[in-house]
Amino acid sequence: MQFTTEQRLDDGVFEREFTLGEVPGILWTPAAASASAPSRLILLGQPGGLGLRKMHPRLAARARHAAADGFASVAIELPGDGDRPRSADAEQARADLRQAVRAGGPVDDGIVSRLILPLVDQAVPEWQATLDACLALPEIGGPVGYSGGVISIGIRLAVVEPRISAAVLFAGSYVPRIMVEEARQVTIPLHVLLQWDDEGNDRQAALDLFDAFGSKEKTLNANMGGHTGTPQFAGEAASRFLARHLN
Repeated sequence: MQFTTEQRLDDGVFEREFTLGEVPGILWTPAAASASAPSRLILLGQPGGLGLRKMHPRLAARARHAAADGFASVAIELPGDGDRPRSADAEQARADLRQAVRAGGPVDDGIVSRLILPLVDQAVPEWQATLDACLALPEIGGPVGYSGGVISIGIRLAVVEPRISAAVLFAGSYVPRIMVEEARQVTIPLHVLLQWDDEGNDRQAALDLFDAFGSKEKTLNANMGGHTGTPQFAGEAASRFLARHLN
């Protein structure tokens, strides 16, 4: 992990940009974090296709809110976003998905799989490498939480990464059928956010996915409104969930 920039924000949060191999990222740590009192860590997921620069204001706001609860946060650039190399296969799958949505019919699982599964296969090891690097810093410790982003990435991480103790998942992205089967292996506590009128996403598919999760503790927080209309109190409930499990 090579830090490239650093700044102290007005609330004392320490924000550092870094690169880990070819993967850019941003790490936020509370002012009180130290080797004698390390902060627990939250992995901040983000939706694909936007990139860290465009997402920075939203990610920083989430990180500063987490820092107020005593947590460090880290976000990384997803494969194909920002300045990372594009995949011709992913670009074609994304174009096919847009065309299917415009046509108004059901989206073929083959299109979703072509877009999502390669992303999951590449992003999850990158998240694990980021987790290794963050936990090697003296001011950061476990347990670790995961919050937001592409839900299929969260599913895979919850299955393969034992250092993640709890996860907040956003039911707002397409999920290949094979990932629904993988969700049955998830056992950590989950808090799932669902926008009831999310345009372009199948509500019943989101409910079926929630039903498939194997966790004994899982909460579905469903609110009226479209994809970007998640109310503030829903985010606050998710923060309380992470605080309860990471503390």
